[in-house]
Amino acid sequence: MLRNWLQIQPATPNGIVIQEPLDFQASVIRNQIWYRGEAAELEQLYKQLGAQDSTNASRFWAAVPANAMKLRKIHSGLPAILVDTLAYLVKSDMDDVAFKDNCGEAEWKAITEELDFQDTVGQGVAGALKAADGAWKISIDITVSQYPIVEFYEADRVEYIQSRGRVIGVKFWSDHSDGYKVYRLCEEYGKGYVSYALYDGTSEVPLDRIPELAELKPVAFDGDFMMAVPFKVFESAKFPGRGKALYESKLDSFDALDEVISQWWDAMRAGRVKKYIPRDLLPVDPKTGNLLPLNDFGSEYITTESLTDENGVSRIDTIQPEIRYEAFLSSYTAALDMCLQGVVSPATLGIDVGKMSSAEAQREKKDVTGYTRNTITGVLEKVLPQLVSTILMVNDLMQGRAPGNYEPSVGFGEYGAPSFDSRVETVNRAAAANTMSIETQVDELWGNSKDDGWKTGEVARIKQLRGIETVDGPPAVGDELA
Repeated sequence: MLRNWLQIQPATPNGIVIQEPLDFQASVIRNQIWYRGEAAELEQLYKQLGAQDSTNASRFWAAVPANAMKLRKIHSGLPAILVDTLAYLVKSDMDDVAFKDNCGEAEWKAITEELDFQDTVGQGVAGALKAADGAWKISIDITVSQYPIVEFYEADRVEYIQSRGRVIGVKFWSDHSDGYKVYRLCEEYGKGYVSYALYDGTSEVPLDRIPELAELKPVAFDGDFMMAVPFKVFESAKFPGRGKALYESKLDSFDALDEVISQWWDAMRAGRVKKYIPRDLLPVDPKTGNLLPLNDFGSEYITTESLTDENGVSRIDTIQPEIRYEAFLSSYTAALDMCLQGVVSPATLGIDVGKMSSAEAQREKKDVTGYTRNTITGVLEKVLPQLVSTILMVNDLMQGRAPGNYEPSVGFGEYGAPSFDSRVETVNRAAAANTMSIETQVDELWGNSKDDGWKTGEVARIKQLRGIETVDGPPAVGDELA
């Protein structure tokens, strides 16, 4: 009734067509180039992307003229710093792997004597954060090791086989060359099997095209599991089933930060002292009388005409241009803030922003790093037990045993735990107030970094230094009759 009274006409359905600028593989390559942090590579990338659409053509790395030889193009290196810092925070806080009923603990200890599991996890975290996702591949090669070999393949070399939103297989791609010809090897890892295929472009060719691959044969093994473990931290909104890089939605902010830094230092270079020298006072080589060569640092000057009147005196004028450092600093701070929002706190990266906000605001920003770190560890607490179980089951196959049933667990320490200095101060205050025993003091101070035997010896040493002696009490009544 209301519509008829106001004479409102229903909206006409409109079709909107939006073309994605890059597919998944191209997005991964772009993310990895940002992580590599080479200014020359970034310029080449965006000049090629700028030839395809106007949006990329307007970005700093594409808009800078190629013939601007004296324009210094600076990359901040922030994407790599973000990824490496978070990967270090995660892997350094990882606790030892625990097993239910100690099942598999001895085998795992033997495997980790050769396998650096912490470094393996760190490579996976860094690879997933910088590329988008990836997968750990567990393979067998007795000519290299008697234990399973664990490698992490990043998103550009991984393809997921999915069914109803679940990964049921993983394809690992690698390049192999025979002379000047490059082939791509596809290793398909599924539940209970591993198969191989070699491609020349889009055409499959025999494996013996590459001599070292001629012995590869399809493999079937016991057990309902894959010898591969997919891993992604963030879900992609553009590519269903695939991951998203840590800084994928921040690339425009990184581009703006690089532009601010480059303009800032270019202004400093252009703002050097300018010398206006009359022609008759130009510096010459005292031996040859030729003019000295110019350069941008030190001897650059501007030539003026010599005075011709009889009362004129030639002189050298020096002018210092004004550089608006406050404006550049404000722009730099704003761009940096955009890059770090929702990812990490500036304090985590060692950036001193105390003058820009209050101490309370900085403490709140510190929580951002904890949120990002907890997101990563939350995924790892589900994925790493699966990785450990897979490694142990592959080890069982290598030893000629049926794959066992393992229940490992992996935990992570508390981020932002007090430093050793603050723990010492707190424990000393409690000890001075006689509210904490020596045993508790040692346990609180050292935690899990020392074993129980060391802690017991430390308690005895502290008591000895304090003059506390432990003696047996008097015998109880009736003990002499025992």
